[in-house]
Amino acid sequence: MAAHPATDSRPAPAAPATVPLLAVDGLRVAATAAPGGPVPILDGISLAVGRGECIGIVGESGSGKSLAMRAVAGLLPAGTGVTGGSVRIDGQEVLTLSPRDRHALRGRRVTLLMQDPFTMLHPQLTCGRQIADGLRGLDGGRLRRDRAARRAEVERRLTEVGLSPDVADRYPHELSGGMRQRVAAAAALAGDPELLIADEPTTALDAANQRAVLDLLRGLQQSRRMGLVLITHDLRVAFSACDRVYVLYAGQVLEHGRSRELESGPRHPYTAGLLASEPSVRERFARLPAIPGSVPAPGSRGPGCPFADRCAHAAQVCRSAPVELLPPPAAGSGAAAGDTDRGSACVRIAEIAGALSAPAAREIAAAAPEYGQEPGTRPEPEAALVVASVDRTFRSSAGDHTALLDVSLTVPRNTVVALVGESGSGKTTLARIAVGLETFDRGAVSVGGIALPEGRRPGAADRRRLAGQAQIVFQDPYSSLNPLRTVGATLREALAAASGGRGKGGPPAAGVDALLAQVGLPASYASRRPAALSGGERQRVALARALAARPRLLICDEAVAALDVSVQAQLLNLLVALQREEGFAVLFITHDLGVVRQIADRVVVMHRGRIVEQGAAAQVLDAPRHSWPRRMIDALPRAADEDPNPGPGH
Repeated sequence: MAAHPATDSRPAPAAPATVPLLAVDGLRVAATAAPGGPVPILDGISLAVGRGECIGIVGESGSGKSLAMRAVAGLLPAGTGVTGGSVRIDGQEVLTLSPRDRHALRGRRVTLLMQDPFTMLHPQLTCGRQIADGLRGLDGGRLRRDRAARRAEVERRLTEVGLSPDVADRYPHELSGGMRQRVAAAAALAGDPELLIADEPTTALDAANQRAVLDLLRGLQQSRRMGLVLITHDLRVAFSACDRVYVLYAGQVLEHGRSRELESGPRHPYTAGLLASEPSVRERFARLPAIPGSVPAPGSRGPGCPFADRCAHAAQVCRSAPVELLPPPAAGSGAAAGDTDRGSACVRIAEIAGALSAPAAREIAAAAPEYGQEPGTRPEPEAALVVASVDRTFRSSAGDHTALLDVSLTVPRNTVVALVGESGSGKTTLARIAVGLETFDRGAVSVGGIALPEGRRPGAADRRRLAGQAQIVFQDPYSSLNPLRTVGATLREALAAASGGRGKGGPPAAGVDALLAQVGLPASYASRRPAALSGGERQRVALARALAARPRLLICDEAVAALDVSVQAQLLNLLVALQREEGFAVLFITHDLGVVRQIADRVVVMHRGRIVEQGAAAQVLDAPRHSWPRRMIDALPRAADEDPNPGPGH
């Protein structure tokens, strides 16, 4: 979960100017290359950003968040085009500008900061060179001609984003994830734009680095009086960092308003559903509420509210009445009737407002027994994973990097152990060692009773045995699934490998159907390819493939980090249920402490290659002893009504 100071500690938003810095009115975008003619993707998006103001755009994947802002910047992907509406920057219409003028607009008036800094940073150019490239044209071109002045300005820009001047001479791969994102921010801001669009800038970062990057962006936005658009699927980030928030779904704005009011009193069932799906770092729930289904694809949306088919409050009028944003009726601390800063597209809001304002019914789970054992049972003699005094150092011409130093941990059977820590702390290296993808220099590693060799990878026979004991699910299922193979072919291959050979004709289709059913997918998905699935569906397939081996240890490496909060809730509920049914152990790598509270029996905290704390999940999260887990917890955003210093038991 990302982070920022508490909502009520944010400075008041800038007073709206007569002419907004950015005004989007009725923006429509369609897939223009579709065989049957244009297919609407964005259907009348309207929003505004004032100078010195930060707005958030939230919603599930497929809602149109990034596409709307790419239309603003003139960076729509091939096969799509604007079919209606207006986009004005400081009163100037930009949709009618020539391609050359649109290009000149980017970097000077509008610039984008992407989720993955490697997307923006060239791996073969120094960080200083990439910042300097954005300075071209500033100061009448003097910086282009004067090398010393250009270097001084690059160093000033690095200092502005909290980095030392020597970073100018380093390459992106030599920096941590948080440092790369700061360099990307400096490069994006090199042209002194009036509007910065940050697209998921903190998704892959741990809590402390997320807070640092958000504080940095917010501070720069205020000191420069820029407009800032923050695109995120993390509601806590949006509510804690932004002045106002727009909630998008299926190409339409379903609700907007001031952050604190939207968080404490949602006025649309979709917003309320997203809030209920958010895991809490304070309490573990027996089951997270999850919005059923998924965002409808373009071309399959009905004439009424696009959320109607997933909404528990839907009536017939919802499926026929056009979506129209209107000020909702006053309720509690929400906006007053007629407030133009608040809008809801729910036609039944007057009837259901009370139900939306009530806290979501979430049953608190019983405390997990130590090591996942039932009371009165004996400890199992053989753990799923035992790591003892393991060291791993990577050596290169650029110098040595110690990834692991004297690391020891145990993952007992039928237990979920969360492995947390900052980017680069050694979590993934340890996971790769456990499944035989990486070597270790010293120490001992045993997986399901199989001892792994020191200093070399396991041989072919041992790798086959190891695959029957341990499986891994990665963060990006698309890159781990063969895009040319159907889901059924992938699962049949996994079942054949688990049975010791392909056999004539391969495993029966019933085995594939059973795997799909186990992860909540219909049998018809066997004929689909990964590209035809949503992110959550692809991750379910990756989980099914891992479970085909019936492993004793399942390793999840940031397996839900890139998923929307509602899809994340579905996957967490599924994983908890499967783990209880099958009894396998889980090593769950994550930077989200809310997810840790929801799923883990025990927590292991890593920092710079060492384990600095481990213990029962409630103990580590409620009363951490080491400064690093305390720092991660302090960096978390707080709900509007949340005590920033909860006592024991919270």
